Amino acid sequence: MTTFLLIPGAGGDAWYWHRLVPELTERGHTGVAVELPADDVSAGLDRYADAVVEAGRGRGDLVVVAQSLGGFTAPLVCDRLPVTKLVLLNAMIPLPGETAGAWWAATGHVMPSDFDVASHFFHDVPDEVTAVGLTGGKEQSDRPFADPWPLAAWPAVATRVVVSTGDRFLPPDFQIRVARERLGIEPETMPGGHLVALSRPGDLADVLVR
Repeated sequence: MTTFLLIPGAGGDAWYWHRLVPELTERGHTGVAVELPADDVSAGLDRYADAVVEAGRGRGDLVVVAQSLGGFTAPLVCDRLPVTKLVLLNAMIPLPGETAGAWWAATGHVMPSDFDVASHFFHDVPDEVTAVGLTGGKEQSDRPFADPWPLAAWPAVATRVVVSTGDRFLPPDFQIRVARERLGIEPETMPGGHLVALSRPGDLADVLVR
């Protein structure tokens, strides 16, 4: 049995993983969804890492899965928990000293001019799940976007990059290029949009378990 420690993206809401956790359970594994202090204006990357460590404490060997902004947090816990693998899921991949705020320009990402949360994040999510997602959650503070990524190098932990082919926010070609340039990793692809844990939880569970 594997324990998957699940780090959400901006907004920090453990709810993001609520459709994936039972799928992992059905496959004989455990999913632990982390809640991050995203609405605390004083909480930076160190506090985010603390929250992940607290959720994973005492659980044995872990696979850490990071969604989107969670890519800045996940590597920070590898020397504090028994992490056997990192999985970056439609995730931001930082360089040493880089801030999440500067990441967009540094990677050449251009925000869509017609950006809309519903159409870019929830376009393939079931209507009843979208209704909850658009009305709930926390307001993401700016603090973690200002913190320089503190590691000198990527941790020496086996890393997978999983890219959704229908991601409208971080397009797949862009994600694949960044993973190759920054980690020398050839990403795996799967169907779905940016919030694939909400739109295709069964397919994602299969990818993670595989």
